[in-house]
Amino acid sequence: MSQPASVANKRITTWSLIKPYWVSSEKWIARGLLSLVVAINMIMIAVNAWFNTWQRVFFDAIQQYNYPVFKHSLLQFTAIAIALILLGSYRMYFRQMIEFRWRQWLTTQYMREWLLGRAYYHIERDKLVDNPDQRVSIDLQEMASTTLTLSLDFLSTSVTLLWFSNVLWHLAGSLNLTVCGINITVPGYMVWTGLLYAVVGSYITHRVNNPLASINYQQQRVEADFRFSLIRLRENADQIALYEGEQSEEKALQGSFEHIRNNWRMIMRYTRRLNLVMVSYSQLAIVFPFIAAAPKYFAQVVSYGGYQQTISAFGTVSSSFSWFISSYPTLAAWRAVTNRLKEFQRIIRPQLLESVSRAKEHDGIYTRITNTTSLRVRALRLLRPDGTPLSTIGAIDISPGSRVLVRGVSGSGKSILLRSMAGLWPFGSGTIEIPANARLMFVPQKSYVPICTLKSVLSYSTNSNTFTNIDCINVLRDCRLEKLIDKLEVSAHWEQILSPGEQQRLAIARVLLQKPDFLFLDESTSALDLDTEAALYQVLRQYLAHAAIVSVAHRESVQAMHDDRIEVIGDD
Repeated sequence: MSQPASVANKRITTWSLIKPYWVSSEKWIARGLLSLVVAINMIMIAVNAWFNTWQRVFFDAIQQYNYPVFKHSLLQFTAIAIALILLGSYRMYFRQMIEFRWRQWLTTQYMREWLLGRAYYHIERDKLVDNPDQRVSIDLQEMASTTLTLSLDFLSTSVTLLWFSNVLWHLAGSLNLTVCGINITVPGYMVWTGLLYAVVGSYITHRVNNPLASINYQQQRVEADFRFSLIRLRENADQIALYEGEQSEEKALQGSFEHIRNNWRMIMRYTRRLNLVMVSYSQLAIVFPFIAAAPKYFAQVVSYGGYQQTISAFGTVSSSFSWFISSYPTLAAWRAVTNRLKEFQRIIRPQLLESVSRAKEHDGIYTRITNTTSLRVRALRLLRPDGTPLSTIGAIDISPGSRVLVRGVSGSGKSILLRSMAGLWPFGSGTIEIPANARLMFVPQKSYVPICTLKSVLSYSTNSNTFTNIDCINVLRDCRLEKLIDKLEVSAHWEQILSPGEQQRLAIARVLLQKPDFLFLDESTSALDLDTEAALYQVLRQYLAHAAIVSVAHRESVQAMHDDRIEVIGDD
């Protein structure tokens, strides 16, 4: 399907993915919880500053053999440890609360948009995006989790950096150097040293591992493809077993897994490079502050406790400056997830669907509501998705109470004709006029059977409370499904329990309950014996005496049950 350029090219930013929840109806709860987590983070920074000061007192007491101060310091450490434990636990608890509430809201919104305007159908029919289920179930959770982690950590790191940079600036003081006979004083030299060290490390990390985000994106796609193949194997186990297709399936699964293996090798290669940089950086960071602070200590400008406090402050400042390095793997994964969601959002956004609909009115098959009682088709010409002709239908009038059989050779477009009437086939030209307030119901050869109670299966896609148990029992009996009468409240995977013929009878029972004004049957009785097929058509005539019934069928036996005929002749 070609997308309207003005809509397809409209950029979706990462901020447009993040912002909606924080301005939604849940904004005050979300902002309140976020403020609470931020406040806890600020308190933890203050406690860490207390711990930094504690280190000077503690190590000075050791150096001076001051046992009373040593004991008092241990009591202070107990208070610091308890505070950090409690604050860290509740910070994680409330962060997880925000994360799940955000994910829940996002999932609700994306599911609604995915189903809105049959976006799910257009995506699958036209292969607009891969694995939309993964984007709803996994990518949304990853986006909420990593966005919160990165943003809160960045905020805490920024405040920590400001606080401890000030501490380190005053602790380390200035460094006096003589270069070519010129005396140079570097104020707060350890702060500048930490900054330079982190900038160099960040630059090397980014240059070496920039492709990691796109590789992670690809990994998510191939993993989802493999998982989908496994699901198809499980859902089609009966057919595969009948064909003895185990070797073919194993070959296909191995081929799918090969994509995972090849991509994983690239991840391993770039992760190895990233780890080389990160481990080298962290190992140097262990000894680097000792070396940087040594001139002041050996010049006896600071005490041993002050030396330890300076080293601790430098470690905190250096770690804060190095946030980009330590967060690089998370940033790469986050970038891959947001790119997948931006692509998905571009496809399902309502503006795109509306533009496609407007385009159909002028260039495709136009469906409109009229005040007539008949369903009318005018100048209808069906095309394949690639634009080649399929069939020319011309004009059709289907009046209430009519019984119409659609005939034609295989591949001529009989089922596509029904899809166009359902608004599911935009490829072609012409007009379809549907009576106002008319209820249309389409029953394919293999109907959808949801996993739920049998009553809900019968009621699909309306509320199960719309019909009484007596109504359901009557239609089951009329469709020769007496054995299911006592299972109305049983929830099961009915598609795996019922035979194809029983599923077709269940679909007809659904029709009898919902009583549409126009019923379209597409080979809907092909799995039934002739006697049962005739009985079901007779029941349909009784229940839907005033409804139009349009059938697509190859059996000659079905012809006797219809009064009119539509011949579909394929275009050469």
